[in-house]
Amino acid sequence: MNTEAALRALTALGHEARLAAFRELVQAGPDGLSVGELRDRLDLPAATLTAQLNLLRNAALVADEREGRVIRVRANYPQMNALIAYLTENCCAGASACAPDRGCAPQPQGATT
Repeated sequence: MNTEAALRALTALGHEARLAAFRELVQAGPDGLSVGELRDRLDLPAATLTAQLNLLRNAALVADEREGRVIRVRANYPQMNALIAYLTENCCAGASACAPDRGCAPQPQGATT
């Protein structure tokens, strides 16, 4: 991740509603949530949620997919992990023992590892 992408991600997460939405999607796992489910969990007006999700999409922190009449939104775990790696890459003067050893890689429900 470069500095510009990190700044976009951090800016997108720098608002209470966007941070709450992203945290809900991370917690939901790789199956994500429908926009309606997310709206209900956050108790936000539809237009507000749409605007907030657009900023998260522009930072590549979330992606959505149409499933018939439903739009499902998912956290972009590789982008989240890249941001965390960017923020911690020089931790403890770059000592490998200090750096996080792996990112978050949830499995879809029913998947086996």
